[in-house]
Amino acid sequence: MSVRFTRLARSAREARQAYSRSARRGTHRGWTNVVAALLSLGALVVPSPAWAADPHVDPLAEAANTPSLAWSDCADGFSCTWARVPLDYHDPHGDQIDLAVIKLPATDPARRLGTLFVNFGGPGPSGVDRLRERAHWPWLFSEELRARFDLVSWDPRSVARTAPTSCFGSTEEQQAYFATFPGTPTGPAEEPEFFARSADIAARCAAAAGPILAHASTTNTARDLELLRRAVGDTALTYHGISYGTQVGAVYANLFPGRVRAMALDGSLDFEGNANGHGADGANLPLDTRQGVADAVAETFDAFLRDCSAAGPDCAFAAGDPKLKWIALAERARLAPIVVDGTPWTYGQIVTAAGSLARPDTYADLATLLQQLFDAGTTLLPAVTHDAIFEREHPGNRVEAFYSIQCADSTVPTDPAVYQRVGAIEELRVPYFGRTAVFNAMPCAFWQAHDTDRYTGPWNRETAAPILVLNSRFDPATPLRGAIAGADQLARAQVVVMEGAGHSSMYVASTCAEHVKRDYLFTGQLPPAGLSCGIDRSPFS
Repeated sequence: MSVRFTRLARSAREARQAYSRSARRGTHRGWTNVVAALLSLGALVVPSPAWAADPHVDPLAEAANTPSLAWSDCADGFSCTWARVPLDYHDPHGDQIDLAVIKLPATDPARRLGTLFVNFGGPGPSGVDRLRERAHWPWLFSEELRARFDLVSWDPRSVARTAPTSCFGSTEEQQAYFATFPGTPTGPAEEPEFFARSADIAARCAAAAGPILAHASTTNTARDLELLRRAVGDTALTYHGISYGTQVGAVYANLFPGRVRAMALDGSLDFEGNANGHGADGANLPLDTRQGVADAVAETFDAFLRDCSAAGPDCAFAAGDPKLKWIALAERARLAPIVVDGTPWTYGQIVTAAGSLARPDTYADLATLLQQLFDAGTTLLPAVTHDAIFEREHPGNRVEAFYSIQCADSTVPTDPAVYQRVGAIEELRVPYFGRTAVFNAMPCAFWQAHDTDRYTGPWNRETAAPILVLNSRFDPATPLRGAIAGADQLARAQVVVMEGAGHSSMYVASTCAEHVKRDYLFTGQLPPAGLSCGIDRSPFS
């Protein structure tokens, strides 16, 4: 062993010991000091591990041409291009589609490590638009991270600008259609119409969307990502996947295990549960029910109420007992809509608002709304609109793309009677929030297109680098228990918990988590086992 490597190993060991001492005091600085010591000694590329990556490589992507990227300025420091990839990887030189791709170049080219590919989740939102909007969010992409990596995102196949799934003749027709689409059934009487409309959107897409429906699976998106990696010239992939983007990452890691340089999965899915369900769950339980989403929403809502109560006057819903107030409010709304400033709020709308907990920065508005509803139309507080509670982005073809991808990927029950039965059970098991998880992906029960390439496993191929998983303690969309299950399915992955409420580090501000992610992406080295991260502030501060 060289003298230099001995010195590096000794420095790393000493820094880890320092971390262990500081971790016992409840701080994350120890691991940051480890990384700083290694970086200062030039140990950015760590010695090869004792294990060997699985040599498996997806042969269909290997046969496809590497796209040629012609970057051009597209305002505000970003560059944009198109990447041509096969529509059908079984015919790699046949029909092609163009991926819309965007890049924010590294701010310190002399110290640039490569490209960090980012998938922001969904599926359905535009990666191009989200990188434009979020590249400068400091808790998500710090200045240090942006200095070392080009940030690159793209519109995955079927989404926005990339071979979009289009089920309507015009935007006006699309908007009019969804404006009348019924909400989640709140009881058996509303279910037949919801089933009929879900079958209708599936039929419309089958008739109008064209060949993309048969090639929209995450498997093909992972292959597209491999071609993008080759196109930018990186020898291995550095990746940050958020929410559904974790499924893209897990599939890539198992199609190309030897090409993983570093992979941070943030707000993570249970990959087997999402694709197949465990055991007989795929045929017997709706998608979000088997993922535990109803429990996660209820647990996150309870955390919201606790934080509200602790915040006192800073939370509009804090007076009295927030839990009892919520029950009284919800049960009153079952009987009749509650009107606030001339706007009627139905029981279903109120429950949907209460369960919209992805973004902690909306919690104060949610508390104000709940107090307004509890006060039954008084004007003591400023009016809160629907838009203040729900994340509003340009919809594009998000709904159609979501179903194109999710229905291609996942086994789900196809008999409406299953949904009726499970809906009744879940309403009793998880009051208020149980039914929402049952019906979220209802059109998939009637979806007529299938992608024969959908990925069903294995999930545990040995990757060239271990994988970092980040998840909130209370995440309403990707439950912590699902993230732990997904990490257990991977060959080598470690979960770091953010001790707060909200969906992924995209919305939950944690300087600690950003440091952990950044240091891992710099080095490919996981932090010490058992590390957890606090959040930067209360939602009501």
